[in-house]
Amino acid sequence: MNNCVLYTRVSTQEQSETGVSLDAQDERLRAYATITGLQVITLIREEGVSGRTPIAHRPGGKEMLRRIRAGEIQHIVALKLDRLFRDAEDALRQTREWDKANVTLHILDLGGQMVNTASAMGRMMLTVIAGMAELERSLIAERTAAALQHKKKHRQVYSPTPLGFRREGNSLIPDEQEQALVNRIRQMHDEGASLSGISETLNEEGITGKKGGRWYATTIRKILENELHG
Repeated sequence: MNNCVLYTRVSTQEQSETGVSLDAQDERLRAYATITGLQVITLIREEGVSGRTPIAHRPGGKEMLRRIRAGEIQHIVALKLDRLFRDAEDALRQTREWDKANVTLHILDLGGQMVNTASAMGRMMLTVIAGMAELERSLIAERTAAALQHKKKHRQVYSPTPLGFRREGNSLIPDEQEQALVNRIRQMHDEGASLSGISETLNEEGITGKKGGRWYATTIRKILENELHG
């Protein structure tokens, strides 16, 4: 049986920054289905859905899994692995489940290679390439964290400009008035005030945040955890 689902996804940020579109993905997936003789049963388009959201929690993902469980679909076709999964572990776990259900996953661009899990070789390639992609993402995250730490240590500009400082060129210069507010927040916390309690106090006094908004417990936590205020 050759019934397949075409799965496309973009996040709002992704569309605005890179121009990735659902229509472009759709066109490539339909062409692949035609060439390989797959019968397209449904096209799932996830718009504005983060890749960090598990498939089972996505609107289209739920529908796809339902139809797989009902035996209506034998093939899943997606452009890239990250259209479907959060990370390599998530991908390998889910594809093993689909293998047991005799469902084949087709990825048109996996590290520049076209891969499907119909064969042992395809499954092996998926495992290796997915693992390498996960390693690269981890290395990028480490380099980014190191660069950010360096900027903070030397009081260089990073986005957004934290409370207590103003930007002058590429340097962060202490702002006396904001520094006084940071010190007060730290003092209230040291005296036992909760994060929500501190935010409520500042809101009641009409003191606005860095960008003029209200205070929240999460905002207070970020200030207390920022190494610049240590």
